[in-house]
Amino acid sequence: MNRKILFLGESYRADAITWMKGLKEFGDFEIITWELQTSNNYRSKRILEYFFAPISIRKIIKKEKPDMVIAERTTSYGFLAALSGSKTIAIAQQGRTDLWPEESKLYPFKKFIQKYAFKKAHLIHAWGPVMSIHMKAVGVDMSKVLVLPKGIDLSLFTPSTNNSNKIKAIVTRSLQPEYRHDSILKAFGILNQKGFDFSLTIVGDGNRLQFLKDLAKELQIENKVIFTGRIPNTELPKLLQQSNIYISMPITEGVSASLFEAMACNCYPLVSDIPGNQSWITHRENGQLIEIDNIEMLAEELIWSFKNAELRNEAIIQNRKFVEENANYDINMKVIADRYHKLIDSRN
Repeated sequence: MNRKILFLGESYRADAITWMKGLKEFGDFEIITWELQTSNNYRSKRILEYFFAPISIRKIIKKEKPDMVIAERTTSYGFLAALSGSKTIAIAQQGRTDLWPEESKLYPFKKFIQKYAFKKAHLIHAWGPVMSIHMKAVGVDMSKVLVLPKGIDLSLFTPSTNNSNKIKAIVTRSLQPEYRHDSILKAFGILNQKGFDFSLTIVGDGNRLQFLKDLAKELQIENKVIFTGRIPNTELPKLLQQSNIYISMPITEGVSASLFEAMACNCYPLVSDIPGNQSWITHRENGQLIEIDNIEMLAEELIWSFKNAELRNEAIIQNRKFVEENANYDINMKVIADRYHKLIDSRN
């Protein structure tokens, strides 16, 4: 008889899909899901739904009798898992701390509910080393922490040889303000003024789409920028393989599956100089670290990376090897699924 898991979180997210798919594939788990139905655009209504969520979740547990509850984000669904009454709970910290934005009025409340979630969880996922730093700092029992990324499917994200004589850059992050696509476009505006040939593919959707299209026009680079909109994840490897530079400029980061996907496809990474990226990238060795919102630096480093083709080619080989050894979905999800089975056995 299959063991059953209740997943609390946004089941449509690529990250969540990878997690659940791996548990089915390597742990033979049956997965049922629950998530908030109210959009973030209706803040008050969503908070009200969240307030009554523990009742709904306990009803599902009573009816479905899952062997385990798992949840993403320690300050939202992770807290609901802690209140679920389940005998076995695993929660995942998604960001560097999950306590974001730091200037939020809810910050003290988030700290409180995160502490409670950490205490009640029997297993805590840190998808990368940067997350475990925060956990140690707030006094989490580190024997409960598993530091391991879910990994990516290396049979889909495969390397390709790109001998293009121009910069073919790609950005695969959601079109939200915290990913700083405007800074990226402005850096390419500088490249355009300096006479460099390039193409820039911006994958995904978000509330900044029209603003960014208008900005590309204003910078007179709209004929060199492709906005794909939202695409199925299965189409992403091909776009990465057609590119030679990957750019990601978030102001905060936990562990980026997008970065691993790009590294697996031989894209040379230029990413923001923040702890979540410093775990994987060493400046001018296997990629480049760019100061947040430093448009001139991004433009200069793009030119530097393109002129130093030999270093770039060495880096992409090194990066593919790193991903194979550290972020292989087949290996990592088997470890996670086995850990869940052992945890359920020990809690029964």
